[in-house]
Amino acid sequence: MPFTPAAGRRLLTRSGQSRPSLIRVLAGALREICEQNEFSSVHVNFCEEEEAEALREAGFLHRHGVQYHWRNRGYGTFDDYLSALRSKRRNQVRRERREIAAAGIEIEVHEGDGIDDALFEPMFRIYRSTVEKMYWGRQYLNRRFFELLCERWKRNLSFVVARRRGEVIAGTFNVRKAGTFYGRYWGTFEEVRHLHFEVCYYAGIQHCIEHGLERFEPGAGGEFKYWRGFEPVATHSMHFLPHPAFASAVEEFLGRERAAVGEVIVEMNERSPLKPPSTEPTTDR
Repeated sequence: MPFTPAAGRRLLTRSGQSRPSLIRVLAGALREICEQNEFSSVHVNFCEEEEAEALREAGFLHRHGVQYHWRNRGYGTFDDYLSALRSKRRNQVRRERREIAAAGIEIEVHEGDGIDDALFEPMFRIYRSTVEKMYWGRQYLNRRFFELLCERWKRNLSFVVARRRGEVIAGTFNVRKAGTFYGRYWGTFEEVRHLHFEVCYYAGIQHCIEHGLERFEPGAGGEFKYWRGFEPVATHSMHFLPHPAFASAVEEFLGRERAAVGEVIVEMNERSPLKPPSTEPTTDR
């Protein structure tokens, strides 16, 4: 199953068949497998809403999380995106981008078959650089994984690369699929103020606008994404715990957590850095 925290289908069904009924069958089967093998629990993380409903009917407990996703509201240019932000945030983005340019840093997006094979080695080192800086970091991808991506999966990749005097100093590893841009790994060999925002967010937003991509999911966590126009979105994860007392305690907690998550999303939408949609009537010409 996907390890990355990106929502999507977790229960796979044959095309041409009734997906809702098959999801219910799979939900019941997961529960049976757990009970028959005396497993402590079963977890279906970041699933689709239709899957969450079927799993809830099968006795799974429902957990909500929050991620921040950017939506393309029909922007034609990066300036259109900036115009959708309130003035304080719009000026902040412009200032941060100016500082990166003034530092002599150039940003470029390499995508699909246009990615030079030689870029995979520095991207592997960029991935490792973040792991090594964090005391909780754990390297679960190796060099061979990046080599296989280069050989077999380049068509779905997008690398945002920051260079100074021609040398790679930072970058992000992203996946593009089905109209969505997924941010996965970021790293830098040189600490530069605001570089993280430029490489991880602004360059990705600009790329989405230029290529007509509908959504940008930069990964879990980070409220600073919200202040740059990424909107709060509820995620769904489902959990089956066969021990009745334990399941009851967890269910009580999750009920409180879901309510809190809902309140957070409502509050964030009310004070969004995005300007509210125009309510002025349009006139045909």
